[in-house]
Amino acid sequence: MKSATLVLATVLTIAAVAPVMGQGGGSSDLALLGKWRTPAQNGVVAIERCGADLCARVVDAAALRANPDQRDVRNRDPALRTRPIKGLTVLRAASGGPRVWTAGPLYDPDSGQGAATGTLTLIDPDRLAVRGCIARMLCRTQTWTRAR
Repeated sequence: MKSATLVLATVLTIAAVAPVMGQGGGSSDLALLGKWRTPAQNGVVAIERCGADLCARVVDAAALRANPDQRDVRNRDPALRTRPIKGLTVLRAASGGPRVWTAGPLYDPDSGQGAATGTLTLIDPDRLAVRGCIARMLCRTQTWTRAR
């Protein structure tokens, strides 16, 4: 389940330590909109508007190119185990800006676990620090790069 590694990298890495500035739904959200490459498996996550906030969904990964029909088989809820990984929303309700957005909930299809909150920090127009914490002291950070 290699595409799940992409999503693990995607979800568990969402949250940052900088303070939140601004409000969701504003022009500062434009800085995050679009496709971002994750370090795992040449993965791609799309950040899009979802109502007043932003969300992120899985759009590509090496394992998905090999098997586009991969399912969310590790979900703790048996009723959700048949949903496809491609297109799966892994981040919801992101708001804030212009440099830091809070978000949550987050979901990791690789482990089937979720996180209640997270944060995204824009380093520069093409790099996004994504930090996720599954517990107060259990965190991991990745840098996503804008897909061109």
